Amino acid sequence: MIVEFGAFALILSFVLALASGGLAAAGRARLSLGLSGAASGALVGSAVMAGLAFLALIQAFVTSDFSVVNVAANSHTDKPMLYKVAGAWGSHEGSLLLWCLVMSGFGAVLALGRGLPFRLRTSAVAVQALLTSLFLAFTVFTSNPFARIDPAPVQGQSLNPLLQDPALAIHPPMLYLGYVGLSVPFALAVAALIEGRVDAAWGRWVRPWALASWAFLTAGIALGSFWAYYELGWGGWWFWDPVENASFMPWLAGAALLHSAVVTERRGALKGWTVFLALAAFSLSMLGAFLVRSGVLTSVHAFAVDPERGLVLLGILGLAAGAAFALFAWRVPTLTGGGVFAPVSREATLVLNNIFLAAATATVLLGTLYPLILEAATGQTISVGPPYFDLTFSPLMAAAMILLPAGPLLAWKRGDLRGVGQRLVWAAGAAMAAGVLTLAVSDLGKALAAVGVAVGVWLIAGALAEVAERVRLFRAPFDEVRRRTLGLPMGAWGTTLAHAGLGVFLLGAVVETSFKVEAQGVVSPGEVVRAGPYAVTLNAVRVVEGPNYLAEQGRVTVRRADGSGPRDLTPERRFFPTGGQTTTEVGLDFRGLDDVYVVLGERRAGEDGRQAWSLRVHHNPWARLIFLGAAVMTAGGLVSLLDRRLRATPLQPRKAAP
Repeated sequence: MIVEFGAFALILSFVLALASGGLAAAGRARLSLGLSGAASGALVGSAVMAGLAFLALIQAFVTSDFSVVNVAANSHTDKPMLYKVAGAWGSHEGSLLLWCLVMSGFGAVLALGRGLPFRLRTSAVAVQALLTSLFLAFTVFTSNPFARIDPAPVQGQSLNPLLQDPALAIHPPMLYLGYVGLSVPFALAVAALIEGRVDAAWGRWVRPWALASWAFLTAGIALGSFWAYYELGWGGWWFWDPVENASFMPWLAGAALLHSAVVTERRGALKGWTVFLALAAFSLSMLGAFLVRSGVLTSVHAFAVDPERGLVLLGILGLAAGAAFALFAWRVPTLTGGGVFAPVSREATLVLNNIFLAAATATVLLGTLYPLILEAATGQTISVGPPYFDLTFSPLMAAAMILLPAGPLLAWKRGDLRGVGQRLVWAAGAAMAAGVLTLAVSDLGKALAAVGVAVGVWLIAGALAEVAERVRLFRAPFDEVRRRTLGLPMGAWGTTLAHAGLGVFLLGAVVETSFKVEAQGVVSPGEVVRAGPYAVTLNAVRVVEGPNYLAEQGRVTVRRADGSGPRDLTPERRFFPTGGQTTTEVGLDFRGLDDVYVVLGERRAGEDGRQAWSLRVHHNPWARLIFLGAAVMTAGGLVSLLDRRLRATPLQPRKAAP
């Protein structure tokens, strides 16, 4: 009965979203507060119904209702409760319902806000409601998560064992808050084009939505990367997988949007570019949904879905993005004017920053789509991997990062380059010292690594220099410094955290990638594998039983080369009888900023006839900084949202003027 209620709630959510779009359009055309209010109410109702449908799906998973096709295909009675709940969004159908829930929820918040002018808000609600109804229609008619099966199987097939992980349990909701959250800037951009109003106030309305989406997207990508790092057992944290790129492209476009919206808000400039980025960011999110769900990609991250439904998703992308960009092309000649600025100014650095970010996004888009286009056109199969991205993406991002610390220290309209250089001289000195030190402890073959370390230190030191300048750390009495520090806006602290977090991430990524050591051996109990400054001894291997798997569990001891600091780890090879899949559970030894990463492989025959196992060991220096940096960037985005200057937004009710 609850399943039928969930199916009914899902259909009602679609009907209400469609009605909201129609009522909002009519309300805007007639300037009717009554119709606009009804549209807002319908969109809130759609969000409530989507929430009830999602709860009904979770209940079906928790109770192991195998009469539901989605539950039978993705759950099992022996599965731990956390993964029964996570199974609700572990499939194509369930995750699509989560997408609709997030989109309708954001639409409800937008509809309830009173900080926007009547016409702009009503148009934005209409766009958001129609977008929501498109995805709800796709869910209801092609991907219904409540479809029944008769007769019901006695047991389910279980969720993919690789997805039975705490990080993956919260990764999709976090990712979707960012992925789908970009629909609101998209709706606001389309509404602004309809109304012919793109000004500083519009930039201020867009910024908090873009900021929240970017912060959640950062957290979601980091969780997915951490899961891949310790769950897949390949020793890396990023592989330029097309599905990884599918979430990274909206992140890059969202970062560019944030910086561009600041210029539009403060100076009334870059109007057309900011609108374009708002449209592009969510269009890339929809493209990612198509890539992941259409079956054109083969990846552990992708949903295996038939091409027919992929074509429907492609149609949604074409309709929504095509209509939006057609409207943009029509309106762009009117998006002129704005503040004039000198080549040396904060606006100029933000423009350059946007150029590099946009070019970096384009290189990732090309590297992701080119193999698919080539295969469709010629049947030829190629792969585009790290060498391409190292050659194209890395230099562009390095240039953007080098510019980053200078921007906040430059004045609007016309800046003092010499003055900025003086404020950043110690940051430049620290960066150069870090680069030279890196070369000194390695060799000339690590010159690029030294440059990367220098840029990471430059970002961190530059962020600290900006705070020091704001509070006059070395130029004012202590009481004044204290007063300025306490009065510093939350947005300034958030910017500092985000920029410093990027530097921390870069340090971790460069050092881990350039200086990691891998060793592998076939060892019997008592034998050792050495990797860098660490020695790993295999003590024993035993069979253990988990809630829904059997495992060979290794007991290993990690020591430094001199024999000090012993620590025990238990890497595993797990076999899941349901589905017949085998996975690895990595043993991770956190050594300060470093990781010692141990993978237990297959059983082999030893040289002396004893049982032996393949043992792979990685020494990943500064790997902790990769994920710490992402966490600091996320914190920076969330802290910026607390800035009181962003409170007069659609997020806080305020009386609107028609």
